[in-house]
Amino acid sequence: MESGSEFYSVDEFRLDAKWMVDPKHLFVGPRIGEGAHAKVYEGKYRNQTVAIKIVHRGETPEEIPKREAQFAREVAMLSRVQHKNLAKFIGACKEPVMVIVSELLLGGTLRKYLLNMRPGCLDAHVAIGYALDVARAVECLHSHGIIHRDLKPENLILTGDQRTVKLVDFGLAREESVTEMMTAETGTYRWMAPELYSTVTLRHGEKKHYNHKVDTYSFAIVLWELLHNKLPFEGMSNLQAAYAAAFKNVRPSLEDLPEELAMILSSCWEEDPNARPNFSQVIQMLLRYLSTISPPEQMIPSRVFTSENTVLPPESPGTSSLMALRNDSGESPTGEMEIRQKGFFFCFNQCY
Repeated sequence: MESGSEFYSVDEFRLDAKWMVDPKHLFVGPRIGEGAHAKVYEGKYRNQTVAIKIVHRGETPEEIPKREAQFAREVAMLSRVQHKNLAKFIGACKEPVMVIVSELLLGGTLRKYLLNMRPGCLDAHVAIGYALDVARAVECLHSHGIIHRDLKPENLILTGDQRTVKLVDFGLAREESVTEMMTAETGTYRWMAPELYSTVTLRHGEKKHYNHKVDTYSFAIVLWELLHNKLPFEGMSNLQAAYAAAFKNVRPSLEDLPEELAMILSSCWEEDPNARPNFSQVIQMLLRYLSTISPPEQMIPSRVFTSENTVLPPESPGTSSLMALRNDSGESPTGEMEIRQKGFFFCFNQCY
């Protein structure tokens, strides 16, 4: 086990009984998402429709303890935090496989939602409303001493009515330490804070000093996307974007933005992490701006998804979770799932 709170030992990890999922009552349905080390399924738990994340333990002696420790850490943090803008944690089990059960969100990822709208943009009220959802979720995490470390549109999921955004995927989250070093180059390059990047190839698991302000930088990039509906650092690869941000102080353009929004963005993606605002301040700035613009004619865009079958290339490194896809038969995951009544273990062997 690594020193400090970077990892829990899965053997030492003890889940509170109220969060323990009984596999006998867990049924797995269609797969709705996939990350580097986990797959996400729509499923049922005690007649409740849920999202089931099945974490792959790894195949090598080096991988297995690391994955088990990451799972233990993720579950420990999920069980500590509850907020309307965080996907609700329902429970977990670690045998015979590592499973995390959470609320099923039916609106799809923010990434797909924005792609579907292009070349159009969100109404300013909707964009700021979504940004406030994200800021409040991260503020909650930070108040519990947790850094998310992978804030990006793939990890932001819309509710079925598309009125609310919720933050998911704690796979890279960790408890913050003032004194300890933490793993560098954690997250997805295009959204990664410059202090996390290195010009040299880091040894696996190498550490750097940073703090919760890495989430503030990532939030700024997400906010810019919400306002422009364009890929940040367009024309650059993920690595080129990270290099430009870290060593050339390049940021997405602030042209054509109201002065107040430009100020919020520029403060959140400051090169010096200590100069960035905390999320309580971010929320107040967004609320002040929201109060200055006239009410919209229609708060929620009426356009619906027409291209959820699109398979998007993964942003690597990083994780993607709960990416809403249609199943192979073309049925939407928003419809009622036909549960395979063969039992959790049988279905697990069939689909994983």
